[in-house]
Amino acid sequence: MSKVLIIDDSATEVQQLKANLEGAGYDTLSACSGEEGVAVAKSELPDVILMDIVMPGLNGFQATRQLRKSAATQKTPVIVVSTKAEETDRIWAMRQGACEYLVKPIEENALVLAVGAVIN
Repeated sequence: MSKVLIIDDSATEVQQLKANLEGAGYDTLSACSGEEGVAVAKSELPDVILMDIVMPGLNGFQATRQLRKSAATQKTPVIVVSTKAEETDRIWAMRQGACEYLVKPIEENALVLAVGAVIN
């Protein structure tokens, strides 16, 4: 079973993403900050990471950069999941190492397809 790490400071968003992914057969982990997310990613080695951008402390762009610099996580796909819908945000996320950018709210099917595409 593929493991998905959700990094988001909103408990509501985490629960919704977890429900969608677990319903599709994925195992999920979660972290409520960029710092915690980087630590969990390095220790648990998930198959894919869903990354929010706007978080206190280490934001999603910074956390993605840290994941890319670590030998343990540099190849782990990062899908940004954010309310920020500007094209400049998408471009910046990709430059930091994200492989996909989804804008909240996300349709369940779109989320499952995006996760499946980067894992397979």
